Amino acid sequence: MAKEKILVTSALPYANGNIHLGHLSGAYLPADIYVRYKRLKGDDIIYICGSDEHGVPITITADKEKVTPKEIIDRYHASNKTAFEKFGMSFDIYSRTSIPVHHQTSQEFFKAFYDQGLLVEKKSMQFYDETAKMFLPDRYVEGTCPKCGNEEARSDECEKCGSLYDPSELKNPKSKISGHTPVLKETSHWFFPLGKYQPRLEKYVQEMNEKFGWKDNVLQYCRSWFNDGLKDRAVTRDLDWGVKVPLEGVQNKVLYVWFEAVLGYISATKELSAQRGTPEMWKSYWQNDKTKYIAFIGKDNVVFHTIIFPAMLMAWNDAKSDKYILPQNVPANEFLNFEGKKFSKSRGWGIDVDEFLELFPADMLRYTLAANLPENKDTDFFWKEFQGRTNGELADILGNFVNRTFTFAHKHFDGKVPSRSKVEKIDEEMLELLKSQPAKIADLLERYKIKDAVFEMMNLARAGNKYFNDSEPWVTSKSDKEKCGTTINICLNTIYTLAEVFEPVIPFASRKIFNMLNSNSCNWENCGGENLTVGDKLNQPEILFTKIEDKTIDELINKLPKSEEAAQEAAEEITIDEFRRIKLKAAKIIAAENVKKSDKLLKLQIDLGSEKRQLVAGIAKSYSPEELIGKKVLIVANLKPAKLFGLESQGMVLALDTPEEGKVKLIEIEDSIELGKTAK
Repeated sequence: MAKEKILVTSALPYANGNIHLGHLSGAYLPADIYVRYKRLKGDDIIYICGSDEHGVPITITADKEKVTPKEIIDRYHASNKTAFEKFGMSFDIYSRTSIPVHHQTSQEFFKAFYDQGLLVEKKSMQFYDETAKMFLPDRYVEGTCPKCGNEEARSDECEKCGSLYDPSELKNPKSKISGHTPVLKETSHWFFPLGKYQPRLEKYVQEMNEKFGWKDNVLQYCRSWFNDGLKDRAVTRDLDWGVKVPLEGVQNKVLYVWFEAVLGYISATKELSAQRGTPEMWKSYWQNDKTKYIAFIGKDNVVFHTIIFPAMLMAWNDAKSDKYILPQNVPANEFLNFEGKKFSKSRGWGIDVDEFLELFPADMLRYTLAANLPENKDTDFFWKEFQGRTNGELADILGNFVNRTFTFAHKHFDGKVPSRSKVEKIDEEMLELLKSQPAKIADLLERYKIKDAVFEMMNLARAGNKYFNDSEPWVTSKSDKEKCGTTINICLNTIYTLAEVFEPVIPFASRKIFNMLNSNSCNWENCGGENLTVGDKLNQPEILFTKIEDKTIDELINKLPKSEEAAQEAAEEITIDEFRRIKLKAAKIIAAENVKKSDKLLKLQIDLGSEKRQLVAGIAKSYSPEELIGKKVLIVANLKPAKLFGLESQGMVLALDTPEEGKVKLIEIEDSIELGKTAK
C-alpha cells in the first residue's frame, strides 16, 4: 500500500491557563492517537501544535495578576508543554506564536492581502471604556446575547449559540475593566471580505464531505454560517499586545488573533524545518497537493478551520504561485464535562492535566478519555468511571491476560517462546481474529472513530482472555505439553499484536509489553502475524496497571465542592480586609413606588438617620410598595452609584433568595437599632 504524506494540526491552546481534561478530549488525544497509528503504518506524517500567545485572554490574565503578558505566556507555555509531554503527546513540535517567524508569517499574509487591495478599511463602532480610557476588545465586554439570551456573551460573538453580531446588538454590556457600561465609539480597522468567498467555501465543504466524509456536527456548523451569510470580518484591533500591523504610520493596532493564530500552524512548521536543518521542508507539506491535511479541533473552533482559514488560504492562492493546501478533513469533537458540569476554573470545578498526572499514570487517563471521547455529543468524566475502566478493563482484562500468559511461560517453558504444533479449531478461530482485528481497528482510526477503535482493541484482549480460559493450559501442561505450548505461543503473539494496536492509546504500557517480550519492534504491518521466534527468551513480567482503591476515589470525590454554589463561593473567597471595605448600615424605608416599564424594580426612599437616599431594588415580584413602608433593613452604603432605567441608585438593599423562583426576602433588623449604625 502506498505511503501517505500527512500534515496534522491540533488547535493552538491559549497560554493563559493550564490544560485540563476537557481540552485533551477535544483537539489533542484524538489527534495523537491518529498520528501514532499513522506513524506505525509508516506514513510520512508531521504533527504540529503550539501555544496561542496573543489575544485578549492573555491580557485579561495579565491584568488580573498585575504582570506583563510575556510573563503569562512564558509561564503557561512552559507548564502546558510539560503537561503534554507527561501525558504522552507526540508533537513533532510544540511552538508558540510569540516567536519572530510567526510574526513575520502573519505580517506576510496581511501584506499580501493589503497589496492585492483585498482588505477594506472601514470605520466601525467599538465599545470604549471611558473610565479606563481604552477600546475594549471582545473578551473585555460581557453582556446578553441578542440571539439566545446567554448572559455571558462577548461583544460580538456568543460562545453558547455560536452567533456573530454587531457590538451594538449586545444587550446590557459591561466592561470587564471597570464594571461600567461602555459606550460605542468610532474606530478604523481593515476587514477581510469573507462573504466574497462564500460560494467557493460552500463548494469546498461539499466536495471534502463527499470525498472524505466530514462529521455531521462540523457540517451543521458550516451550514449555519452559510445560511446566515458570511460577512466581512475585521483583521485588526486596537490593542498593544500581538502582531503589529505592518503598515507605516499605524500605531496601537495589531492583527486580530483569529487572523494570525491559525497561521501559527504554518510558522510552527517553518520553525520545525529550521530545527531539522532543512529550511524548505515545510513547503513539502503545506505547498504540496499530495499532502493530506487533517485539522483536529474542538467544536468551538469549527468556523475558524472550515471557513475562515480556508478562505485566507484561497485568498493567498489567488495571487501567489506558491499555493497552500486546504484541510481535507476537520474532525471536531464536542465537549467533555466533569462530573456532570462544565469545566470551570473560576468555580474550582474540574482538574488540570498536571494535577491529574501527579496522582495517576498517563496511560490510565489516556485510555479512559479515549474510550469515552465526545465524538458526536458531549460526554462526562466521572471519577468512578475512571476507576471502573482502570480496574475492570486495563487491569482485569488486558493486564491480567498479559500477566497470566507470562507467568505460565516462565513456569512451564523456562521463560521462552514455546513452539506452535498442531492447530485445532479453537486455535484457528483465535488466529483468524488476531489476523482480522487490526484491519478492523485501522479502518475505524482512518475514519476518526477513535472511541470505536479503542473498544475493538480491548475486545481483542477480551478474546485473548477467553481463549486462554477455554484452552485450559493449566490442564494441558500436565496432559499434553505440545498443545499447551501452542496455546501459550498464540497468547504471546496476541500480546505482541495488542502491544502494537494499543500503542497509540497507551504508549507507556505498550513499551513495557515490548520490553517483556524482549522486542523493540512496533510496526502496524506486522499486526496479527507470527512475530515471535520459537525459543526466544522472554523478560520477567511487570504489573502493567495497579488497581485504584475505593478509598482513593472517594477522597477525590469528597474534595469536590458539594454544589455549584459552593464551588462559586470557594472561588470568590475574600480577605477580612476586603470585607471591611463593605459598609453595611441600618436604614428605614420611608417611601416606595413602582418603576415605569419595569416589572422587577421598585424605587425606594430610605432614611439613614443623618441622610436620606434613593435606592432602586429588584424586589417588585416579592413586595408591593405599600408593605415596604416602615421596614428597617440593611443596605450596602458605600456602593458606587448606578443608573437603572434612568434612576440613580445610591446603594443596595440586602435580601435572601427564597425557594419560590424569582422571589426574595429582605433582611430586616430590630426597631431598637439606631438608623445609620454600621454592622460589624
